[in-house]
Amino acid sequence: MTEDDDVLRTRARMARLAQMGKRVGYLALLVSIVAFFVGLATDFAQWTVVATIGGLVAACVILPVPIVIGYGVRAAARDDRQRGRG
Repeated sequence: MTEDDDVLRTRARMARLAQMGKRVGYLALLVSIVAFFVGLATDFAQWTVVATIGGLVAACVILPVPIVIGYGVRAAARDDRQRGRG
């Protein structure tokens, strides 16, 4: 396969999107964890509850898609290596 192959370009783009999606999803999870512990140290103000639940919901909605895409990209690259195409 050549470097300008459409499949490789698409795979690289999907890998970048998956990486960005994971960063956003894990950041939402981090916000949720920090907000929870801030609320735990204080009296669970309204904003800490909203941030905790919002972060958890965002992480649950965002994270599955880039994780599955990342697995697919890695599986395709592994298959190419095993078949001697890359």
